[in-house]
Amino acid sequence: MLTRNLLDNFGRRVDYLRISVTDRCDFRCVYCMAEKMNFLPRPSVLGLDEIYLLAERFLALGVRKIRLTGGEPLIRPGILGLCERVASLPGLDELCITTNGSRLARLASPLFATGLKRLNISLDSLRPDRFRQLTRTGDLNQVLAGLDAALAAGFQQIKLNCVVMKGRNDDEILDLVAFAIRHKVDISFIEEMPLGRITEHRRVESFYSSAEVRTRIAEHYTLIESTETTNGPSRYWRLAEAPSIRVGFISPHSENFCAACNRVRITAEGKLLLCLGNEDSIDLKKVLECAQGDVLKLDQAILGAMKMKPRKHDFQVSDDVQIVRFMSMSGG
Repeated sequence: MLTRNLLDNFGRRVDYLRISVTDRCDFRCVYCMAEKMNFLPRPSVLGLDEIYLLAERFLALGVRKIRLTGGEPLIRPGILGLCERVASLPGLDELCITTNGSRLARLASPLFATGLKRLNISLDSLRPDRFRQLTRTGDLNQVLAGLDAALAAGFQQIKLNCVVMKGRNDDEILDLVAFAIRHKVDISFIEEMPLGRITEHRRVESFYSSAEVRTRIAEHYTLIESTETTNGPSRYWRLAEAPSIRVGFISPHSENFCAACNRVRITAEGKLLLCLGNEDSIDLKKVLECAQGDVLKLDQAILGAMKMKPRKHDFQVSDDVQIVRFMSMSGG
């Protein structure tokens, strides 16, 4: 009988799965992808039924949290139906989605109706011109309208994600915290990850550590360290001046969180990534094709893959390309 826990060779239990439903996006964020991207041919992308089956099998093997990502997941045709199907699967504690917010004004209410519990919305600037520069194609007003729609729809668990870059948006840290307080949503500040070859800026020059972000926040607020978790990589703090708001920090460079890693990712083309910072993977799309409906073969492939999960990544602040694939190809 197969185990119902996904354990790696270091005793870590994997109970969080991130699934990319598309590598495509309507933004071209400077830290995430090239301005002119070559996206996957559509036949290479996992079908909705394949995504559903993979979600079902990971839940059967002990996963409890699933996050749908991209690219931008809300541009995938059929995303509402997929959310509804996955949300109804037994064993699921939480279904989440990460979005750039561009389509939330129209989709927030039907998304909430599917059973989706948590939204992460990317928001790197509150200045329209700068927002356009960082996203290359994005409209800030569209995203803000999406956030308003999500709040109106009834979402109680919303978090803003901000990738902080020195000289690009670090002067907005306090503005973003104040914005989160006003809207009664959580916020996480993220160190830029060295994925993909970018030419728009130098990562060495743009790096801004989580400690620097906390120092900036502490100029106006009292930070209180918390042991709370959302089962992801954010380390949370509370604000004495706004205790209902959590401020998170995702620090792949300066405060490595690999020892407690509980996550794996499935890319849009069906590759199971055991670590964001390593290239080892197995092709679950090929396994699905070969298994021809035999879920035991699929389960065995997933269980066997856990032995490939490395102890840690080796991200470094460097302009060298450490991981060739872009963040948009890795699953948000």
